[in-house]
Amino acid sequence: MNLSAVRSSLLIFVLATVLAGCSVNPVTGEKQLSLIGESQELAMGAEQYVPTQQTQGGQFYVDPELGLYVSEVGRKMAAVSDRPDLPYEFVVLNSSVPNAWALPGGKIAINRGLLTELENEAQLASVLGHEIVHAAARHSVQRMQQGMLISAGVAGLGFALSDNEWAGLIMGGAALGAQLALAQYSQGDELESDHYGILYMKEAGYDPAAAVELQEIFLKLSEGRNPGFIEGMFATHPPSAKRVQENRELAQKIGTGGYRGEDIYKRKLAELRSLQPAYDAHDKALELASKGDMTAALGKVNEAIRILPREAMFYALRGRIYEEQKQPEKAAEDFEKAVSLYPEMFKYRLYNGLNALRLNNLDKARENLVRANEVVPTSIAFLRLGDVAVKQNNRKEAVAYYSKAAEAGGDVAEEAKRKLAALTQ
Repeated sequence: MNLSAVRSSLLIFVLATVLAGCSVNPVTGEKQLSLIGESQELAMGAEQYVPTQQTQGGQFYVDPELGLYVSEVGRKMAAVSDRPDLPYEFVVLNSSVPNAWALPGGKIAINRGLLTELENEAQLASVLGHEIVHAAARHSVQRMQQGMLISAGVAGLGFALSDNEWAGLIMGGAALGAQLALAQYSQGDELESDHYGILYMKEAGYDPAAAVELQEIFLKLSEGRNPGFIEGMFATHPPSAKRVQENRELAQKIGTGGYRGEDIYKRKLAELRSLQPAYDAHDKALELASKGDMTAALGKVNEAIRILPREAMFYALRGRIYEEQKQPEKAAEDFEKAVSLYPEMFKYRLYNGLNALRLNNLDKARENLVRANEVVPTSIAFLRLGDVAVKQNNRKEAVAYYSKAAEAGGDVAEEAKRKLAALTQ
């Protein structure tokens, strides 16, 4: 078959695939490409929700009442959406970065760092309504499909966690979920989510003016180049004067007025706001540690622990500081404390396992690294599990772990390949 015939056949195949994969957007009613079915969409969101939460800070477990409140508001908005039967879930994440995101199938998260910027329940409803539209209109799925068409047959093995040298590369489904959560939406998707989110607010009884106020706050913060918002909300949901104006016009058209919920929001946020000094101290400690000032960082994280001794995140950071100060025994105590407070969190298991390996506590290292990989697989965990297996004279297991680590790319993969070659000579 000549090149022209091959190209023609490929074009016919692509056109047939596109035509066969057309569906109606459940929110807008417009036709759109649909290569990923609803069952795949739901499965994807369900599988990646917990791992993606963990790559973005994990659950904010110290105030469970706040999580219940956010879920109540989210369910109220989801009930009036165009896909009320999606298996919606809402979670508050333990991150100071102001952000919110949605995975396919209605799996939605909002960071505590964004909650503290809001003033009332109606603004919270606006954020959640916006994310509900992203899920209901299948925006994440559409972005995935665009990627599939651009790079058909090419599968990424993982991506780097920029702020965490210990985590190496996240691999598999967790990488995909985090990429979806952190990817920037198109202006069309953002305007669509604003528009229908405001309609949902009105239907649920909230004041649509809160959505306008929210965008005005975001636009003002972006003009002031607030670094937290640039890293978080603005990276994934870029604000613009056009969004403010379109939101204002729609709110005026459908009529403002409705429930705002200032008092209840103030009550529900009271504990988080009272704990804010502890998280500010932690964030300052992290900043100081990143600059190499471990003594000052230790002082700040100790301040955070004094204010809130039941927060696992603080012990994990102090453990990392102790590691940098060549005090692995003290680090081990803090990593154990972090794991005891939040045993499901992969990072705390990972830190604990890596430190245990340095102390040559092989059984503890293996247990924690395996447990970490069960939630969020990382190349560094596979690599060090290979090292544990070598020390325990388990060649077959070491080969399997090194082979897995070698798939990820980067320095971790190169080390795995060298060790794999040494084992198989």
